[in-house]
Amino acid sequence: MSESFMKNTTSRRAFLRGSAAAAVAAGAGAGAAKAAEPDPLITEVQDWAAGFGDGVDATPYGLPIRFEDDVIRRNVEWLTADTISSINFTPIHALDGTITPQGCAFERHHSGAIELRKEDYRLMINGMVDTPLVFTYEDLTRFPRENHVYFCECAANTGMEWAGAQLNGAQFTHGMIHNMEYTGVPLRTILEEAGYSTDGKWVYVEGADASSNGRSIPMEKALDDVLVAFKANGEALRKEHGYPVRLVVPGWEGNMWVKWLRRVEVMDAPVESREETSKYTDTLADGTSRKWTWEMDAKSVVTSPSPQSPITHGPGPLVITGLAWSGRGAITRVDVSKDGGKTWETARLAKPGETRALTRFYLDTEWDGGEMLLQSRAMDDTGYVQPTKAQLREVRGENSIYHNNCIQTWWVRETGEAENVEVS
Repeated sequence: MSESFMKNTTSRRAFLRGSAAAAVAAGAGAGAAKAAEPDPLITEVQDWAAGFGDGVDATPYGLPIRFEDDVIRRNVEWLTADTISSINFTPIHALDGTITPQGCAFERHHSGAIELRKEDYRLMINGMVDTPLVFTYEDLTRFPRENHVYFCECAANTGMEWAGAQLNGAQFTHGMIHNMEYTGVPLRTILEEAGYSTDGKWVYVEGADASSNGRSIPMEKALDDVLVAFKANGEALRKEHGYPVRLVVPGWEGNMWVKWLRRVEVMDAPVESREETSKYTDTLADGTSRKWTWEMDAKSVVTSPSPQSPITHGPGPLVITGLAWSGRGAITRVDVSKDGGKTWETARLAKPGETRALTRFYLDTEWDGGEMLLQSRAMDDTGYVQPTKAQLREVRGENSIYHNNCIQTWWVRETGEAENVEVS
């Protein structure tokens, strides 16, 4: 056990002992005097203990309690012309652990979320295959299935921050991400069933919605870890997440995770569709753009304290927490800075990082009530280190939209409130 952890644990015990002593001390200050008075929440019978609660059939499908009704997805009204082709954001500032509830997981649609019954679902495999096939939903459920936890991140996550601090909240700067346990059939299994040609170097995948959102995927990736998924977090996919079947492309940008998957075509070259030429390419400083930048690099963000999750308890023990992830592999370490990157402390990972999944980190520390410039910096098992925004700009300029994995800064004031600022 580290010396710093033992020190923090000891200081917390002292703090708690001090709080308990203050509660029984008389005249030791306004807070202590108030604490010394009888607390009706302890001494009096409350309504919730004086009668019966709801029966087991009150909510056949369980919903969050009304006291948590602020933990919701949010959109940015001015970001797009219409919500039909738009995005909303996961409330990462209000969540803990790593698994994202489906009802909180961000949405991105290009022509709206469609309703497609399982009975009407069809998946076509065609192109360079021995036998073109069409699968029903039930057909897919008869193949051996797998369960994997993966993050899905929109390539435009943090994209508005290229030119400077823009949106005031972790939900808005980094909330185009979710992390769920997916259940499905490896795409490799489906391709083998159709007898794909070894001359096929690419697959083209498209959805059943009006936009179709077609993307080309190298065959090497298609045969590796791509899933044809029909469950998330143990239940059916939500409509907005592609019910009844979607593609899961671990570690790669969310635009390739085609929802309402209807067709996979084996090809000898990429299609060069709209979504991989004029969109989802990275504009450089000289005006040219790079493409085929599918992989999401290592990234992290402090979720609390943050603009939507300020410090409310005053000086003393403080838990700084956040999320880290990498499309290259597993997170191995996260450092946290309280002074804008001048000095760093290694955070505690809630559990060892998992491949292409979110990792929760904690820094158990003491807050003296002074200002902080909070940052986090992630490292993965390939040795990749999350860069500063200045380092990214040296290569990419300020004209990009996608793949911004820079270090984020929150300015925490003496009041405990936080603001998005840039410390490049």
